[in-house]
Formats: sequence, C-alpha cells, structure tokens
Amino acid sequence: MYFLGIDQGTSGSRALILGADGSVCGYAYRPLERLYPRPDWVEHDPLTVASTVSQVITEALGKAEIDPAEVTSCGITCQRNTMFLWDRLSGKPLGNAIVWQDLRTEPLLHAMSRWPKFEQLRFRLGYPPGTYMGALHLAWRLANDTVIQTAARHNRLQVGLSAAWLVQALGQPSDHIMDFSLIQATGLFDFREKSYWHDWVDQLAIPVASLPKPVPTNYEFGTLSITAPDGRTADVPVRAMIGDQQSALFGHRCWTPGQAECTHGTASYVEVNIGGKAPQKTPVNIYYAWHLNQQDTYCLEAATTVTGAALRWMREQIRLFNVYEEVDQLAHSVPDSGGVVFVPAFTGLELPYLTPNARGTMFGLTLGTERAHLVRAFLEAIGFQLRDILQMIGQDTGIQVDVLRVGGGVSVSNAACQIQADLLGIPVERPAFRETTAWAAAALAGIGSKHWTTPTDLPLLPGAKDVFEPQMTAGQRDDRFGRWQRAIQLTRKW
Repeated sequence: MYFLGIDQGTSGSRALILGADGSVCGYAYRPLERLYPRPDWVEHDPLTVASTVSQVITEALGKAEIDPAEVTSCGITCQRNTMFLWDRLSGKPLGNAIVWQDLRTEPLLHAMSRWPKFEQLRFRLGYPPGTYMGALHLAWRLANDTVIQTAARHNRLQVGLSAAWLVQALGQPSDHIMDFSLIQATGLFDFREKSYWHDWVDQLAIPVASLPKPVPTNYEFGTLSITAPDGRTADVPVRAMIGDQQSALFGHRCWTPGQAECTHGTASYVEVNIGGKAPQKTPVNIYYAWHLNQQDTYCLEAATTVTGAALRWMREQIRLFNVYEEVDQLAHSVPDSGGVVFVPAFTGLELPYLTPNARGTMFGLTLGTERAHLVRAFLEAIGFQLRDILQMIGQDTGIQVDVLRVGGGVSVSNAACQIQADLLGIPVERPAFRETTAWAAAALAGIGSKHWTTPTDLPLLPGAKDVFEPQMTAGQRDDRFGRWQRAIQLTRKW
C-alpha cells in the first residue's frame, strides 16, 4: 500500500511516494517553464504542466520500484490563483493559464475599485483583491478572448486551479469540484458563507456554470492515470486536494491552534493555525486550512517582502556572493551586521506597514562595512519581518506562537535560522526532510483512504529536526528591533 503526493507549483512539479509505514520511497522534481508573451504577462502552458506532472510521477514510481497498481490513492496540492480553462466536452485547454504573478489586470482592478461593494471583498474573500487573483484573470479572458467567450456562450467553459486541471488532463474527474482551500483561492468565494459571492461573480460577468463546486479536503475527486517507467499503468483514486501554503502548514504538523510554520520562497509566507473559527476582523489574510472529518480548520497567512528574489539580486546584480552556500559562511564570519539595517522593500512593504511604494534601503553604512555585514543584515531583516507579523497576530487575535517551524529556500542556512530564533525569542525548528508540501498531499491521500484516521495518526516526517534556541537577551532583541522600526519609518517616507 502506497500513497502518491503531487505538488504542482509555479516553478516546478513534484511527486512523492509515501509507504504505509510512513517511509518516503520515491521522489522526483521537474522545473516548469513560465512564458512571457508580453511585458508583465506571465503564463503556463497547461499541456506542459500536465506533462511535467506525468513525468515526475513516472520517475517517482521508478525510484520506489513499485507497480502503479500498488498505489492506493493520490493527493494533489497546487499553486493558488493561477486559473486553468478547458472545454467541458473535449477536455482540451482553452489557451494558456495566467499565472498569479501576471500584472495585466491592473486596469481592471482599478475599474472594479469603483464598484460600491468593493470594500466588502476583503471580509468575504478572506484577503484583499489584487492583480494576482484568478477571478480577475478569468474576467479579463472573458472580456478579451473570443475563444473563451464562445466556450462560455455555449456552456462549455470550465475553470479551475491546476489540481482540477490535472485530474481532467491525466485522468477522469468525478465531477467539476475542488476543495474549499482551492475554491477560496479563486477569488470568487465568500468563505464565511461557504458559497460563491454571486454579486461579485455577476460584477465580473463570470458564468457560474463554469466554476467548480466546493467539497472537503478528502473527497472522491476522480482518478488519475499513472505510468511506471516500464509502461505499466493504473488508475488511482484522487482522494485529497489542498492549496500549497495550507499543505505546507499541514506537512509541518501544525494541527493545533497556535502552531505556525514559515516557508521561505520568493517571499516568506507565515501560516498560523487558528482552529475552527475565523475572526470577524483582522488585517491578516484568513484562509481555509483544510476541512477534515467534517471539521473546518482556518489559518492566518501573511507574507514578508521578497526573500528568495532579494537573494538572487544580491548574487546576480551586485555580486555579494557567487553561490547561495556562501550566505551561511558570510553571515557566520561576522558577529553582527556592524550597525547596518537592510530594509528589502524592493516591491514595497507588506503587513503590518502596507506601503506598496516603499523601496529597498540600507542604513548605517560606514567605510568599514563589508559584504558579510550586508548579508547578515538581510538575514536579520527576515527575522524582523517575522517578528512584525507574529507580533501583529498576537496583538490582533491573542494567539501567541511558541515555536516557528521553517522550510524552503533560505532555511537551509543555519545562520538564518539562528538569527530568526534570536530575533523572535522563540525556538525555530527545521526538519531534515524538506518536501513537506508533497508529503502532506500523500499523507492526506492516506487519510482519505482510511489508512490513517486523523492527522495525529500520521507517522513522523523522515529524519531528524534541527532546533535553534534563542541566544540573545530580550534587551538586545528589543534594541535591534527598535532600530529596525526606525529604519522602516524612514523607508516609508522615502
């Protein structure tokens, strides 16, 4: 008995085979090309997305050395907000998918801001409207693409995120459905009422018949046809779907209110489990985490400014280092940042400051400043931003995070993790096993197949974990945070 987890992301696709005893038997990854047909436009070819997923499944099966028929069920986690469109009768894609990074809907967003009910969107959707929203991408396509217009007019248009598209392209869907976490990520769903907000759907002129129906995280979503390297095939039931950030939260075993994880990617996303009741008002984004065993679980989500993108800038544009492995060495080579404060607001400041026009700044430079100080100052900036976020959540909801679990990108750096622990004043845990998102998809498939009953029945992640305990005094921590806040105020006035 084995379980397949698929993680279809913006930059690549992953497949993981989880054994009934919790062992990871096979894993594969393929990068995914993004298309840039015009400036500020970002797209995915749906057939390429499906092909890369098919390839990683085959490779993972080969590494596991198992027959596809031994796979009991599959779970899929995927990128949010990137909307795929296909023909209901033929099942073929109706053009490329617009990726959440695309900016073509800026004029539409501005036009919609004059809608009298626009201010209700944050409360109903759980997050503010933006150009990243699949809802706006879909509305743009309906207004500008004759192929989409024709499909909608003939009731042949179907839309969904890549999880739903994969079941359509590589298998047989049981119905046009997605789980609550992915439905909410379409930008059309009133999560408080558990239904599409029809006033907003009508305002965007989106045909309701094209939209998937919401179902729990564990459900009979259909089947996926999988193939081993030697050509053997099997149709595997798909019994779990979940959004990628929520899957990371689940994979880090944050199943109790107050437990939190941070995934360091292009930006750093903080997810905090808040249990079965969503707050009526909070500046932090609210999402369905999952719906298991007839119970809702919600999470709060907040992102820092750029993290991985800033590291790329430091490497490629100003050449502070040649390879990312040098980051840890440079940060460890100096005891502190030498008085430098780096505010990496390359694309503006996120919560709690919300200053989109702010830009990156450095303060405290002297003739003695070395590149190691700049690198360490950047790692400190991540810690300061995480403190900003957790402090805001604590003040707003009363939830105090006692441990932060981390993964992705910069978390491989011991210096980064230690700095975060020091500046947060709480332990930072980093699992040795890094593919927690794909693992969660497979584990949820196991729950959907009744092999495990609840999350607490699940086996531990493979390998050990590193725990970074705070080594800085509260006074030192507060003094450095005070300098950060002064730098933030100056940056906001720039």
